[in-house]
Amino acid sequence: MRQFLDFEKSVAELETKIDELRQMGSQGTDPGTSGINIDDEIARLSEKADKQLRTTYAKLTPLQKVQVARHAQRPKAMDYIHQLTTEYTPLAGDRAFGEDQAMVGGLARFRGEPVVVIGTERGFDTETRLRHNFGMARPEGYRKAQRLVEMAGRFGLPVLTFIDTAGAWPGIDAEARGQAEAIARSIDVCLQAPVPVVATVIGEGGSGGAIAIGAGDRVLMLEHSIYSVISPEAAASILWRDPKLAPAAAEALKLTAQDLQGLGLIDRVVAEPIGGAQRAPEEAVAAVGNAIAEELVPLRALTAAAIVQKRRDKFLAMTRGALN
Repeated sequence: MRQFLDFEKSVAELETKIDELRQMGSQGTDPGTSGINIDDEIARLSEKADKQLRTTYAKLTPLQKVQVARHAQRPKAMDYIHQLTTEYTPLAGDRAFGEDQAMVGGLARFRGEPVVVIGTERGFDTETRLRHNFGMARPEGYRKAQRLVEMAGRFGLPVLTFIDTAGAWPGIDAEARGQAEAIARSIDVCLQAPVPVVATVIGEGGSGGAIAIGAGDRVLMLEHSIYSVISPEAAASILWRDPKLAPAAAEALKLTAQDLQGLGLIDRVVAEPIGGAQRAPEEAVAAVGNAIAEELVPLRALTAAAIVQKRRDKFLAMTRGALN
């Protein structure tokens, strides 16, 4: 059953009416009793709903994009892994403490070629969200990611990462096991990987929890995903002591894919189906797959030394640009 966001109220009303008419038709209701032709009315309302949806999504505010990025029905990391790859073999554990199911990954084939895939998995219902800790990894999750990237380097396999997390787990247990060091080390391992690394923000990219597996040669973002050092609600609470000012914080944070591409912090925006990836998950996943395949072509032609150097230059250029 489709879930609608607050700003989709007008579309929800139209689609509810369409569903009611379809139900009438399936039950054999005589169109003459209502004075309308059901098929014609469905077609008219469908066209109106589609137009309203296009208009709404063409002018989303930054905070509305935050809502879309967090939509419960958007495809998750495992959806991308299962749809885009074959022969996926999950690998578990960091070989130091334990297994963290918020960070998933393993070996697979992407369009016939062997790769290493890594992602932050949120889960899709109460049971899986609890199992995956809502996509918020602990140190052992980031150390598992490090192990996978280092393995990819040894065997010359490209790394594909899928980012969807509100941030790293902030609990005392994570801090006790070195959360900050684990994130920093993950960033360093990605930066030093002698193989192509393509990172894609598929939903919410939150703080160090996201950048830990986001320091790639190419960083992609879905059209309505977000990438930020802090959530708008938290920023508003810290800066103005009022979470109701989240819309202003979202605007100031420049967290949308379009803003970040303009700032040179990401490389490509992947278009989503009208109404967001949650409306046509398979279409959205396929679009990401095509974008990744295109980005891998020039990267595969580079030597290991050239890959590392170009990646280093890319991230150094971001800081130099900010200082100029």
